[in-house]
Amino acid sequence: MDISRHMIWSMYMHKLLKTISLISILILLFTACSSKEVSNLSQESEPVPQSATTYTGEDVKTIGISMPAAQLERWHIDADLLKTLFEDAGYNVLLSYGDNLIDAQINDINQMIDQGAQLLIISPVDSDSLGPCIENANKKNIPIVAYDRLIYHNPNLLAYVSYDNYMVGQLQAQYIVDALDLDNIDSDRCFNLEIFSGDSADNNAIYFYDGAMSILSSYINDGKLKVLSNQTSFYSTSISSWDTELACERMEIMLSSYYGTNQQLNAVLAANDSIALGVCEAIDSSYNKDNQIIITGQDCDSCNIQNIKDEKQSMSIYKNLNNEAYATFCIVQNYLNGVSTGDDLTKGYDLDFTIRRDSDTYVSDNVYITSYLLSPMVVTNANIDKVL
Repeated sequence: MDISRHMIWSMYMHKLLKTISLISILILLFTACSSKEVSNLSQESEPVPQSATTYTGEDVKTIGISMPAAQLERWHIDADLLKTLFEDAGYNVLLSYGDNLIDAQINDINQMIDQGAQLLIISPVDSDSLGPCIENANKKNIPIVAYDRLIYHNPNLLAYVSYDNYMVGQLQAQYIVDALDLDNIDSDRCFNLEIFSGDSADNNAIYFYDGAMSILSSYINDGKLKVLSNQTSFYSTSISSWDTELACERMEIMLSSYYGTNQQLNAVLAANDSIALGVCEAIDSSYNKDNQIIITGQDCDSCNIQNIKDEKQSMSIYKNLNNEAYATFCIVQNYLNGVSTGDDLTKGYDLDFTIRRDSDTYVSDNVYITSYLLSPMVVTNANIDKVL
């Protein structure tokens, strides 16, 4: 078996994800970084604006919120922000986590429908595979907002709320270009790069990848960047479930296979922070050179913020989750108050962040999806204290 196939086998057949209880996960999250400074991502949610409708008594509406997993820190933050916003406005909120299992998420969503959810906010485990519960919701005329991840095969999707995923990849790639000064190096000089893309079941991952490769491809083609593993396609570089351990294993195999005595690794395009964490772990344990490796990330998770401060990780992409949750709240409020879906569903709210209504980027079954896209920001050691 060649190295490439060995990696893929190691990555995807390592083990089935086990269903973990929420209590165990919370203990893990609070203990894993107990000795490190915790980032302030879990900021207080935005206050309900004076113009917002508050539901009381018989008018109380029920919102179902389904997050893909409890294993990643950010989904807890998103869920808490959304839950607080809607409960403060008088809604009844049903909340579930899918534990990265498609069937579990489908069952949870169907249960929320049975419990009377009048609108669903869903971030899918797999953007392609929620058909049964989507059909169930459509039969009962329950509108759905896709949160952070698009849901395919649902022509009646109310809205998709996310950050500009293509721009995220561009920002990560441009950081590598600038950090290595690729536009000014001699033509006979090159740097070694490896690529770690996100979960292929997550629609965001391909947009991150495409955005990054729109910048990096020309440098790879010109020979200024070399990928010694020859793994550059989206599927050959994707990490299932954005899993830290799988990323660590893949990086360790690469280091032992391609980066021996005479080869330095110069940069790693890591699609998000959980992947970057695994990359950093492998480099700490298995890389014996003393050069600084450029490592990207995304989400500004607390452990990764500490790694940036310790100069183990170079940057992360900050996506203010307060803003994403608040934009979703505004969209739902306006819709339930009768604002036409043909209008901007964030109108009437004094937003202090930029959000773009888009209707020509995301497509499902030949139908353009109305999207609301926020702008991400690069975080480095130079601006980390100011931004976070």
